[in-house]
Amino acid sequence: MGRQVLVVDDEPGIRRVLRGYLEGEGLEVAEAATGEEAVARVRRTGPDLVLLDVMLPDVDGIEVLRRIRTFSDVYVVLVTARAEETDKLVGLAVGADDYVTKPFSPREVVARVKAVLRRGRGGTEEGARLVLDGLVVDPVAHEVHVDGRAVSLSALEFDLLAALAGSPGRVFSRRQLLERVWGYDFYGDERVVDVHVRSLRKELGDDAASPRIIGTVRGVGYKLLLEPT
Repeated sequence: MGRQVLVVDDEPGIRRVLRGYLEGEGLEVAEAATGEEAVARVRRTGPDLVLLDVMLPDVDGIEVLRRIRTFSDVYVVLVTARAEETDKLVGLAVGADDYVTKPFSPREVVARVKAVLRRGRGGTEEGARLVLDGLVVDPVAHEVHVDGRAVSLSALEFDLLAALAGSPGRVFSRRQLLERVWGYDFYGDERVVDVHVRSLRKELGDDAASPRIIGTVRGVGYKLLLEPT
């Protein structure tokens, strides 16, 4: 079976157009017209990616995304008519992998969907446990401990931390992290890195104003501050 995309939009015409383009690329397509239906379908069928309109008639797409993230790491690409940057950043912070803004070209949407699917969830290579000062990252068990405390991370947050922890002290630019974690052909905004670093710091209990684990190199990118033990 091919990879399945769930298209969530209350406009049948948009669903029909996107279905045609996505199926033309060999993808299987399911549809949902409401947020409640979308959450139920993700639970029931486990699609590979959800193309999620933000403006839905029953439940706001951001809330749908929040609900999905309580039980699934499925890729989610938001489709929004909102031009405000804050709306896009809120979606990324909640756990979206990318976004497109209406009006869009169906070919652009397909290009972004294919780029996200090529990443492969949990794409960090398995290897030895990374043990640093107070931080343990286990790629095989997919577990993280900070000062003996188990930390629950999303698959993307885990891959981001593993990339940084694999080369402690090395400064990674946003583009380098996008290539390593999101995939070399990532299509979206580089600021997605900032949003996920912010979320990762919060989960790790790291203070951005005075970081102990992830440091910011202004104008360049990020690095892991801890030393291997």
